Amino acid sequence: MSDGKYGKFTLFVDGSYWFYAPNKGAAIFFCITFCASGCVHAWQSSHYKCWILTPLFAFCCLLFTAGFALREYGAFHYDNLNIFIASICITYAAPPLLELQNYHILGRILYYVPYHSPIHPGRVLTTFGFVSAIIESLNGWGASYSANQSLSDKAIATGHALIKASLLLQVIVLVLFVVLATVFHHRCISNGVRNDRLQSSLITLYISTTLILARTIYRIIEYFSVAELRYGPGFDPSTINPVVRYEWFFYVFEAAVMLINTVMFNVRHPRRYLPKSNKIYLAPDGVTEVEGPGFKDPRPFWQTLIDPFDIIGLTTGKGRETERFWETNDDTTTRDSVRTKSDVETV
Repeated sequence: MSDGKYGKFTLFVDGSYWFYAPNKGAAIFFCITFCASGCVHAWQSSHYKCWILTPLFAFCCLLFTAGFALREYGAFHYDNLNIFIASICITYAAPPLLELQNYHILGRILYYVPYHSPIHPGRVLTTFGFVSAIIESLNGWGASYSANQSLSDKAIATGHALIKASLLLQVIVLVLFVVLATVFHHRCISNGVRNDRLQSSLITLYISTTLILARTIYRIIEYFSVAELRYGPGFDPSTINPVVRYEWFFYVFEAAVMLINTVMFNVRHPRRYLPKSNKIYLAPDGVTEVEGPGFKDPRPFWQTLIDPFDIIGLTTGKGRETERFWETNDDTTTRDSVRTKSDVETV
């Protein structure tokens, strides 16, 4: 990193939209490593034939690769506003998609042990994804206000408030997601379902969610600090919050945390533990895998979206006649829990 106007540790550089001159070596390192992780994810999705289950890992790595490539260019042209904006927007677009990927994975885990699922497994992605889309809309709405300096101070302040609210709501959604996973996990353990593949899948998901939560908290602190800045005559860059002023915060809590997340899923890929089809579920004995008819929900899509727990069905009993297929599925194919090589690697 270049020495800045206020010395080696403040790192403020006149004319830099980053406040400092971005580190050239670090940007290259993360560009290469995210690219490598993305290539492995693309190979794994093809090898396991699970593009439907894990489509976002490779795409997010592509976004990170592009973002850090632009950051590397910005390290030589740190006064270029367009490069700064593009780098930040592309880099920050990936983590919410990784969060969305986790929703999909949890849904598949619930399909694997459907009799202990608190909600219809297919509703995890749609419900949490729908809520996240609303939050991202608030974020975009707020950004359009806060970035438009031609608006009144009140309108700009409203924009900042919307972004702050969206960031805090992201934390709430993550917490609710963990609650759903832990309730399901507790039900499994309480009923003696202690399958190693199930445990490994959930532990990986917990670690990933913790990493994303740490990154989100960092973004909250960063944005709240940026929103408080007031530029003008006599502005002193040394008063800026260290989270914004020092680049290492970004590399530790954004770049490194997200790289650990993507590499972890390279090593602990969901298809190493979950079966090829969501119709294959774990029998209540926790050992045998059974192929059944699958989890069905006869309700209209809009109704499943606003009522993922099917409270109406629980109250009236309507539309729930065939949901407990694991209790009546007498003609299914039962298999040993030790899957064959072809069963795992060809999906």
